[in-house]
Amino acid sequence: MPAQQVNSVGDDTPSATKDKGSQIQRAFALLDIVVAESRPINLATMAERLDLPKPTVHRIAGRLEAEGFLIREPGGRNYGIGPRLNALAADTLKASAQRAPRHAILEWLAKETGETCNLGVLDGNNVVYLDRVESTWPLRMHFTVGSRVPLHAVAMGKLFMSRMPKRVRERLYAAAPLERYTEHTVTDPEILEKELAAIRHDDVATNNQEYMVGLVGLAVPIPESSGSQQLRAALAIHAPIPRMTVEDCRRHLPVMRDAAARLSEALFAENGAPAC
Repeated sequence: MPAQQVNSVGDDTPSATKDKGSQIQRAFALLDIVVAESRPINLATMAERLDLPKPTVHRIAGRLEAEGFLIREPGGRNYGIGPRLNALAADTLKASAQRAPRHAILEWLAKETGETCNLGVLDGNNVVYLDRVESTWPLRMHFTVGSRVPLHAVAMGKLFMSRMPKRVRERLYAAAPLERYTEHTVTDPEILEKELAAIRHDDVATNNQEYMVGLVGLAVPIPESSGSQQLRAALAIHAPIPRMTVEDCRRHLPVMRDAAARLSEALFAENGAPAC
């Protein structure tokens, strides 16, 4: 992977060394250089490539060596890939392979529905997108893997809320007012509780422009293989309102339930926990 140029601060002053964001960027840039080389590399070359003072590069390389990301060759002048960096690369490849089956299911569902598909997990007061496949339509709403969206304003979030003990939801309501994102966002806990009761009964949730104007969605639970009532992952589709209404979303329920069952096997069969 090609190394990126990092701007020099011009000196190695205390104020510069306290810039943690800059230090992290420099450390990653240094690792980029070492990984891109086919053989160990010396400090002078790294300093030239990074456009940084040699003492600064020496300090960064020393820290990376101490953490096991770099290793010094015999003689102490050249640096190569350390055992921890090798292990990280292997784990990354392994995780990528583990994600392949679930991503293939999302790709299949996106093809069947023609819409964007999201796999989400609960994280505090938010849903985090663990994986997603975008629709091929020119008109679509762009989110990214890792995006966080509020529980009460999206279909997946309301699905998670419906499975929470009532005392947990009450604590959420008491902690802070429900934020209004659009004129359609439900911010009254009493009204929301009635909707959550219906969601528990039907095991399906909808989003009618409640987080973004012009965006609708539908979500179903991804059941545990063991039959547990605990909900740790959910599946959703969303689309812009000119192309699909909430009622239109419901026609995809059979294929979404099929995909959710397949995802249950992919996520929970091996170790009982969602593979991040």
